[in-house]
Amino acid sequence: MSRFLLVLLLLVSLSSPVFAAVSPDVSVPILLYHRFGPTVADGMTITTPVFESHMKYLHDNGYKVIPLRQLVQWYQGKGAAPAPKSVVIVEDDAHKTVYSDMLPIIKKYRYPVTIFVYPSAISNAKYAMTWDQLRELKKTGLFDIQSHTYWHPNFKREKRKLAAAAYDKLVMDQLLKSRKKLEQEVGGPVDLLAWPFGIYDDHLLQKAKEAGFVSTFSIERRHATAREKLQILPRYLLINADKEKAFAQLMQGNAVKRNVTY
Repeated sequence: MSRFLLVLLLLVSLSSPVFAAVSPDVSVPILLYHRFGPTVADGMTITTPVFESHMKYLHDNGYKVIPLRQLVQWYQGKGAAPAPKSVVIVEDDAHKTVYSDMLPIIKKYRYPVTIFVYPSAISNAKYAMTWDQLRELKKTGLFDIQSHTYWHPNFKREKRKLAAAAYDKLVMDQLLKSRKKLEQEVGGPVDLLAWPFGIYDDHLLQKAKEAGFVSTFSIERRHATAREKLQILPRYLLINADKEKAFAQLMQGNAVKRNVTY
């Protein structure tokens, strides 16, 4: 093979998605929110003004908010590496304040958001959104609806209580029923999973793979880099104390260490 062909092949490989998937420069914070409101009602609540200050910070400081799906596709080798200063926004639980408080701010900035939903609460629990509200969010083109299992179990606790066969049945029911219900109600594909309470292990990761999930998500407080495994990606669980200087430090990869009670 001539030297020209060798150089050409090298250039092609460097520009390919497969090479991009091992780029050492990628560092993307996945920002996880739960609830909003005028006051801090609990440890998972971020006041609506603080949330808006986060969105304004991203806008004013040149960050590019990308869909979670775009980041996943890069890890799969199906897309280009995220641009510098890319960031992802997600929410767990589909709390009713996503509709009342988060939605107007997201519409203002036109940022994409992924919501991880456990269907048992929807149109059922007083704190959760309705199916109609979720469908309305999806119609904006800004929200993607993905799985948070079916009723948000603590898998560590369930594993202690149940025999091995019963536990495996519970796990698969949680994964498969959630996918089926979400795809029926709001459309799919539903193939991304956020682990309740951030609890996972190798066995659960294997079950998620068997259930058809291409990527799952923890609450480990760091940026997602090229060193991560697609099957389990980290997210920052944000609380109201993550504001102003603390939020700026987080975005720069220097997050304050916090012990958050989920």
